[in-house]
Amino acid sequence: MTDIASELPQHTPTSLSTPAQAPARVPTPTSAAVARVSLPPSGSLRRAPHVHASTTPGAHRPMRRADREVRSPQQIKDILDSCEVVRIAYQDAEGLTIVPMNFGYQFTLERFPQPENDLPISLSEDGTPLPPDFGELRIFLHSAHEGRKIDAIRAAGNALQVAFELDCDHQVHEGRTPCNWSASFRSIVGTGTATVITDLDEKIAAMQALMSKQAGMDHVPFTAQQMMSVTVWQIVSTSFTGKIHTVPRPHGGK
Repeated sequence: MTDIASELPQHTPTSLSTPAQAPARVPTPTSAAVARVSLPPSGSLRRAPHVHASTTPGAHRPMRRADREVRSPQQIKDILDSCEVVRIAYQDAEGLTIVPMNFGYQFTLERFPQPENDLPISLSEDGTPLPPDFGELRIFLHSAHEGRKIDAIRAAGNALQVAFELDCDHQVHEGRTPCNWSASFRSIVGTGTATVITDLDEKIAAMQALMSKQAGMDHVPFTAQQMMSVTVWQIVSTSFTGKIHTVPRPHGGK
């Protein structure tokens, strides 16, 4: 999720100003002078560190704002608990589409000795930072027996490739100038495989997770007959990242 500032025109960096020893009346750089300067990509003129990378087939592209990347498993779970809707994107015979849905999930912290701590940074062979290995995330959903989503999963042999996104805690923050406006948020984005669940016990467990997440009701009893009236499906993902943009400090704050 991109903050508002990255969508607005950026200020000219101070490095383009006339050197400090110049007289007090500093002339504004001409367009020709500005054109000779190699500027960072649009939206990357803020002071925080940035990772400049390119997209390569089959390779992970590091998050540009690495300072906002979530590396704590507990923070991932906190975002999952706070979000109410997941948006699922996929492609079928008609083309690309996206749909918002209520969800339940399974994400375990037991494999992490100290889940509240950040996971260590690992590097690929070429030195590129790899995303944190949070393990497996399962997102549970339910639908009618017919519809575009279910048709797409069946057409893909019960293994539909999807992308998904969740976000929460959105708040817009006013700045001194339009370029200083920003937005705080927490989010998760990832890719995975959507499959229809056919095993009765797994369907019940998935629906119980969904009711626990959406209604705060744990271990809801479901009968086999009730499960026959709904299609339960899941997205299994091991490729997802989290991002947090906190409330910015006031200008001049500590």
